[in-house]
Order: sequence, then C-alpha cells, then structure tokens
Amino acid sequence: MMIPACRLVDLPRGEAFRLDIDPPVSVFHTDDGELFAIDDTCTHQDASLADGWLEGCEVECPLHASKFDLRTGAVDAPPAKLPVRTHEVLVEDGMIYVQVSTDAPNLPPCVASRLAGGPA
Repeated sequence: MMIPACRLVDLPRGEAFRLDIDPPVSVFHTDDGELFAIDDTCTHQDASLADGWLEGCEVECPLHASKFDLRTGAVDAPPAKLPVRTHEVLVEDGMIYVQVSTDAPNLPPCVASRLAGGPA
C-alpha cells in the first residue's frame, strides 16, 4: 500500500518528514536531491531519526549518535546493532509516497513492548 507522505516542494533538501504511522516512518531528502524512507525509530533506544542529523546518505540518531545508512538501513556506528527497515519511495504528480516494507521492524524493546500492548 502506498502512503502519501508530503509534497516534494514541502520537503527541502537536508530535511526529514515523519509519517505518524505504527511504527513511524521517516522520509529523508538528501542534499543531493535523493529521497529515502526508513523506520523512524532508532533500533537502540526510542528516539526519532527524523530529529537526527542528515549527512550524505546517513542519518545520526539524536540520542546516542548511532548512524544508519539510508540506502540499506545498515548500522554504520554503534551503539545500535540492528538495522532499520527501508521503504520504497515514489514521487508522482509532486507528491511523495512511501511503500511500507512488509518485513518485521527492528524496534528497541521499550517500543516493541508498547506496540504489543505491554507495559511501557
């Protein structure tokens, strides 16, 4: 299912847009004009990657400086050990759409427990 994120003109280069779905997904617009979508939650602890620092094709988590490759979701710097899911991005008629991956997300234990209805 393609989910509309935002209009391309509303997402400047070097910025991110967070989709408030469960779990959240962020769309990143790199300085080079590329678009990537990954799960928004750092796999180490509950932090929004959209609030992190975008450099090239990497985003740095604002909490403990883990880095993730936007192209593959791979961890480029600890303390995170698990990758984030990547999602397909499509631009049609000036609108950015995200095709959410069907793979299981790698969420930190505190978030996985909350989504499963357990104690926060």
